[in-house]
Amino acid sequence: MELMSHSSAFLLPTIPPDHRPSLTYALVLLNQPLPRFTPLLWEYAHLHLCADGGANRVYDEMPLFFPHEDPSDVRNRYKPEVIKGDMDSVRKDVLDFYSNLGTEIVDESHDQDTTDLHKCIAYIRDVTPNIDKSNLCILVAGALGGRFDHEIGNINVLCSFSSTRIILLSDDCLIHLLPRTHHHEIHIQPSVEGPHCGLIPIGTPSRSTTTTGLEWNLDNTEMSFGGLVSTSNIVKEEKITVRSDSNLLWTISIKKQ
Repeated sequence: MELMSHSSAFLLPTIPPDHRPSLTYALVLLNQPLPRFTPLLWEYAHLHLCADGGANRVYDEMPLFFPHEDPSDVRNRYKPEVIKGDMDSVRKDVLDFYSNLGTEIVDESHDQDTTDLHKCIAYIRDVTPNIDKSNLCILVAGALGGRFDHEIGNINVLCSFSSTRIILLSDDCLIHLLPRTHHHEIHIQPSVEGPHCGLIPIGTPSRSTTTTGLEWNLDNTEMSFGGLVSTSNIVKEEKITVRSDSNLLWTISIKKQ
């Protein structure tokens, strides 16, 4: 079974380019308050998409990160390449502003069976010829918190695109899928994340999960909803290993800077 490595190096502002993971990042911004590190994520990303009302957030909130700059300058600098979704949340003035700057507007209001995040992930994965799909990692800002059904819908997208690296982010934590098709190494960035973490079976129970590097390691442990799930665990080492016969969600806290 192949090994998959994971790192949150995109949260490190000072990491030299030659030490960064060889990943191609795309950023999707949802209609939730932007995490405080959104400008950093933007700089890492090669492509920037707003999911429907996420465009309102970029327009309204990005200037707040740069209080000493003219808001118009900030809005022109942080221009998404694409706004995509069913267009039930984005304001007309915001659409007009970005459209005049050359942003592509993709109205998929005819599709009510998938979420706006699902639409954006499909666009990045299937429609963008200039993105290196083999090393693609999609960062999703504002994916956690707010309405619980939206949050669960975002987690469902991780399962729908289980072969694509997708990381859900909020100010407090991140979540990504550890597909059962691989063994996993998670390289911890202790200056920006941890120590609290969790491993949660998603979709089906886990008959056997084994870890190293945690305060409370699992050893061929069964996990399921209604039984044991590994919440409120603690990272003890800078490399965590995980082997499981089921898909797991990995979550870790993000430190307040």
